[in-house]
Amino acid sequence: MVDEFRAAFQELIDASVATDPHRFPPAVHKVYLLASRIPTSERELALEALTPLLAGDHAAPGVLADLAVVAGALVEMGTEPGPAGIEILHLLRTMGNGAIAFLRAWESTGVGAPPDPDAVTADAEARVSAHLGNDAPAATMCWWTIRRHGLAGRTMLAHPEVRAHIRRDPSLHAQLVAITNQLSDLLVEFDEVRTLLRMAEATSALVMDRRSGRAFRVLFDGIGDNFQLHTLLADALIGPAGQGLHGTPPDPRWAASYRSADVDPAAQTVRGRWNLVAHDGSWVWNEGLPAEIPSVDGEHVLILDEQPYPRSWNAGRRHPQVSGWLEVDSELDAQEAQLWWKRVAPAESLPSRVEEGDEPPLPRPVVLEVETETAQRVRGFVPAPEPEEEPLPTPPLPQTPADPSRSRSSESTAPTAPEHRAPAGDRSDTGSGPTLPRLPRGVSQSKGWGPTWR
Repeated sequence: MVDEFRAAFQELIDASVATDPHRFPPAVHKVYLLASRIPTSERELALEALTPLLAGDHAAPGVLADLAVVAGALVEMGTEPGPAGIEILHLLRTMGNGAIAFLRAWESTGVGAPPDPDAVTADAEARVSAHLGNDAPAATMCWWTIRRHGLAGRTMLAHPEVRAHIRRDPSLHAQLVAITNQLSDLLVEFDEVRTLLRMAEATSALVMDRRSGRAFRVLFDGIGDNFQLHTLLADALIGPAGQGLHGTPPDPRWAASYRSADVDPAAQTVRGRWNLVAHDGSWVWNEGLPAEIPSVDGEHVLILDEQPYPRSWNAGRRHPQVSGWLEVDSELDAQEAQLWWKRVAPAESLPSRVEEGDEPPLPRPVVLEVETETAQRVRGFVPAPEPEEEPLPTPPLPQTPADPSRSRSSESTAPTAPEHRAPAGDRSDTGSGPTLPRLPRGVSQSKGWGPTWR
C-alpha cells in the first residue's frame, strides 16, 4: 500500500508540474483513496514533497489551489502541517490580494454582486479588464481559486505551530487579517479564517480578582471566544483544585468541552461565574475574543467582578477542530498586585447581586441535533468512512460535490441557542479507521486544472 501511495503521489507531482489535464485528476483521486490507509509518517513525507510546489510557480493556478486542498485534507487526517502549513498561508496572501483586486475592479466597473468564485466566466474577466487591463486574467484567476485557498488556510490555522509562526511574522499576520476582513462578507469560509487569525493575537493575560485582591498571569492558546476563556479561567482559579478563589468550581464536563472533548449532552448549559471587566471599567463581553480585551503596557488585563445577574450559555468550542488550553503561569505578589490595582477603575455599584446559592435552576437541556450533511464531513473535506474490508475501488471519478461552505451556517459568537455541530468523535473515532476524504471541488473534472473560459 505504501509503495502504491508513493507512486500515486509522484504521478500527482509530475502531472502538476506538467499541467496535464488528463493525468492530474486521476492522480489526485488515487492519492485521496490511498492516503488514509498509510502510516502518518508517509503522509508527512508527502506534505514535505508538496511544499516546493506550493512555494513556487511551477503549477497552474487551478492546480495550485487543488494541491492546497490536498495538503489540507492530509492535515485533517492527522498529519502535522510542517512547512506546508506556512506556505499555504503565504499562498493565501498572494491569491487573496489578487482576489481583492478583482473585487475592487468589479465594483469600479458596474453594479451587482460579484460572481461566486466557482461560477466565474469570460464575461467577468472582460468586465474587470476595463479597470485592470493586462492584470485582469491574473486577478480573475485569483478570485476563481480563492475559496479553495481559504479552506486550506482555515485547516492550517487550526494547528498551534502554524499560529505560532503567524505571531512571529507580524507583517504576514496583518496582511492576512486585512484580506479576510474584506473577503468574509462575501465568502463565509473567510470569517472563520479571520477569527483563527485573531486567535493567534492573544496567548496570555493578567487576571485580577476583585473580591480577593489577588492577581494571576495566565497562558492559553486555542481560545476562540470569551465564553471559552471565562469557563477555563473558572476551572483554573476557583476552589481548592484551582487557585482557591471563592465560588463553586465549574462542572468539569464544561471545561472538558472547551479543551478537546465533545459536549456532554447532560452538561450542555454553562453557568457564568463573574462579570468580566477591562482595566478601564468597560465590560468584556463573552461573545468577544481574547484579542479584543484592552491591554496595558502590552498586557491584556481582565478583572473578575461579581455578576450583576446570572448568565448561562451553551458548552462547546467556537472552533471544534481547535483544541484549547489554559494554565496559571504565576501569581503576583501582594506588592505588585497592589500596584496594578491602582491602575484599575473602581468597581461599578451593582443594584443587586445574586448569591450562588440563590441561582435559578438550569434550563432543561436541549438535545443537540447533528446535521446529516455536517456529520459526514471533517470541516468540509472528509465524508463518512468507507469500510476498510472492501477492496480499493476503481470506479469512474465522482462528480463534483456540493460546496461544503454552503451547507454550513455562520457560527454565532453568542450561542444563545444550541449550535449544531458534528461531534468531534466523528472526525476520527469511527471504529473503522481514519475517514476517506472526498475530492475537492472541480478536481473530478478537467476544469479543476484550468478555467473553462480560457
